[in-house]
Amino acid sequence: MALKGLSTAQKAGLVLAAACYIVAGALHFIKPAAYMRIVPPYIPWHLAMVLITGVLEILGGVGLLIPQTRRNAAWGLVALLAAIFPANLYMATNPIETGSASIAPVLRWARLPLQLLLVWWLLWCSRPRTVFR
Repeated sequence: MALKGLSTAQKAGLVLAAACYIVAGALHFIKPAAYMRIVPPYIPWHLAMVLITGVLEILGGVGLLIPQTRRNAAWGLVALLAAIFPANLYMATNPIETGSASIAPVLRWARLPLQLLLVWWLLWCSRPRTVFR
């Protein structure tokens, strides 16, 4: 895993992001029922969607660690964050149906703007430093 061209902070952020996405993706297979509950009812094939997004998270996390795929993996994960936004919104607005009633409303709603922070994090840690001469 070559991390040339990245600052120390970017390297740490990149490895942490990769680990988080790989673990999160694996959890889709370990505990699919928890993820299926937050898929909005208008989206078909809940189990398939949970498993597909799990695979995409794992592939994106691994892709972040490969220099040749790093930037594309980051953009792919950004697209995935946009695609799963309806599930986060559904979880915030339907706590009983999604099994998240025990989570404080402020935390359920905080997931929504957190998506923007995750987008920034992916793009920041995958962008090579610019060297001015």
